[in-house]
Amino acid sequence: MNSQYGRLHNLFDQNFLEYSSYVIRERAIPDIHDGLKPVQRRILQTLFNMDDGRFHKVANVVGETMKLHPHGDASIFSALVNLANKEYLIERQGNFGNIYTGDQASAARYIECRLTPMAREILFNKELTEFVDSYDGRMLEPVTLPAKIPLLLLLGADGIAVGMATKIMPHNFCELLEAQIRILHNEEVTLYPDFQKKGLVDVSQYDHGNGRIRCRARIEELNDKTIIIKDIPHGTNTQSLIESVEKAAKTGKIKILSINDYTAEEVEVEINLARGVYAKETIEALYAFTDCEVAITPNLTLIKDNTPLTCTVEEVLEHNTRKLVLDLTRELQIDLDRLQEKLHARLLEQIFIEERLYKNIEEETSYKAVIKSVDGALQPFTGELLRAVTNEDIERLLEIRIKRISRYDINKQQKEIKEIRADIKTISHHLKDMVGYTINFLGALLKKYGHLYPRQTELCEFEEVSARNAALANLVVNYQRTTGFLGSNIKAEDDKPDFSLNCSEYDRLLLIFNDGMYKVIPVTDKLFVGHELAWIGVIKEGLIFNVLYRDGQENLTYAKRFTTPKFILDKEYRLFPEDKRSRILLLLMGEGASAHVSLAPSPRAKSNIMEVYFDDYLLKNPNAKGKRISPRVVRKVTDSTGKAPVKLQKQNMTLPGLVEAARDETPQGEKAEEGRDKE
Repeated sequence: MNSQYGRLHNLFDQNFLEYSSYVIRERAIPDIHDGLKPVQRRILQTLFNMDDGRFHKVANVVGETMKLHPHGDASIFSALVNLANKEYLIERQGNFGNIYTGDQASAARYIECRLTPMAREILFNKELTEFVDSYDGRMLEPVTLPAKIPLLLLLGADGIAVGMATKIMPHNFCELLEAQIRILHNEEVTLYPDFQKKGLVDVSQYDHGNGRIRCRARIEELNDKTIIIKDIPHGTNTQSLIESVEKAAKTGKIKILSINDYTAEEVEVEINLARGVYAKETIEALYAFTDCEVAITPNLTLIKDNTPLTCTVEEVLEHNTRKLVLDLTRELQIDLDRLQEKLHARLLEQIFIEERLYKNIEEETSYKAVIKSVDGALQPFTGELLRAVTNEDIERLLEIRIKRISRYDINKQQKEIKEIRADIKTISHHLKDMVGYTINFLGALLKKYGHLYPRQTELCEFEEVSARNAALANLVVNYQRTTGFLGSNIKAEDDKPDFSLNCSEYDRLLLIFNDGMYKVIPVTDKLFVGHELAWIGVIKEGLIFNVLYRDGQENLTYAKRFTTPKFILDKEYRLFPEDKRSRILLLLMGEGASAHVSLAPSPRAKSNIMEVYFDDYLLKNPNAKGKRISPRVVRKVTDSTGKAPVKLQKQNMTLPGLVEAARDETPQGEKAEEGRDKE
């Protein structure tokens, strides 16, 4: 039983490894050498095999590609459309969809395509291409194409394999070639993505092909009530963007009147705003709550030497540049060998005809003797030739027709030989300085095609939009002291709420209780907080709290000032030690606050009234004890107007009735001290 289980386990392991390896290498992850996935490579090779300068039906191209690609026609068609819409390698005719709106391409039988001139120039060379049998052995397909530009970084790639994925950002054509030239000059390079859909991109966290980037739509303010979206972020289209805007509007994050899509060749999405809402504040909300801003996490994973590898942009570019130098060297060497063979053949022909060596074969009776005769006749001229004469050379000479010999033009032949020698000299010169030749080659490509591919995306650094700051205050939080409930679902039926506060779902509420306890909570639908709530407000940085409180143990009153406290959500904190007799007498917000304090009468005191100016006290921690305002018992506290602070304001929410005890009641300790003063 165990042995059978072991064999089955090994079978699954082996099959899974083979499957995962196949998916990684043959489907999802591009190769570093030509930057293409297998399906893209097979499409381009098929287009090259079919190329006659005219357009081909995409359906025919898909059918021909299936001879090389072992998967269905749908995947081939999808890959061809995506490759064609990048506008570098495949020229389109017909409706290939719209990358801005997300509209699909027409059926394959209605649209046509062919290779672009640049693709013909930089992708194919049979002498440099290694071919292997196709999946059924009927045809040959390339292992990789000898691409002369870094297609991996130019096109970008997305793919999900078994246990890994890749997300490579596209880059600008001109910047890539200029960076290669700088690499050949031994200079450092830094590259950033460029997207067809334009827009804005923040690359401050871009880590050489990895890391994180943020893409934004370009939004223009037509007027206070109208917003125009001109460009959209990478990975989105106007349909998905509009859906995200409508979703944000339904959830109350933004308020719009209507949204219209006028996109055709250029993006144009018009947003009309509702009454009371203005463009400036809405633009920030669009970045915070919709696909007008998207975060992308690039992952530069590729195949190198049949092994998955994570690299940087600069490493890929340096590899492609070294490979370009080697490929151009091989091309030049092949051209040099071809020219040298051509020159050798022309020199043999010139000697054979001008020296009339063909006359020596007239008396020979056998083919073997003819070969020997010509070989012997050529021996005195071997110094003029590039290499030794072979039987194949002699056979080519014997195939020259009498008509051609009779019309032989010595001057024309001399001119052609001179041109061939000049070409050989030029190539030999290039081979001695391949770096300079490669730089000139890249410069020629830039001059020829660079004007077609300007940078589309604007590089900039933009601040993070806080969802909390951009959110609309679309919730009303009510509190009823009689029930002790707080929340956005508290409805005023018989009793009016003690207060109402407008806030957003992202806000955090600070609750300060009469006994000195405080905590921070998220905005809630309904929560029981009790009847002793002293203050509530949206917590913000820089708030200043001015507090007068009675210490129950000492029966004395202290004043303290503190700013917005640090907190952990839903955790309880205290402004002063817990005691059933301790309580807040007065809580005021901001600078310039003051209080009018009535003290217990004393015959030794000149006055029983004092003013407390909170600005005279230092800002300290919320848990600091504060400073005692008087050694005497406090009987009554009012604000600077002489009234208890019962009016509710958005950031000064002292609740009615909570200072009543301090104003109207005298504690037992205070009565005892008052009796001693009378004695």
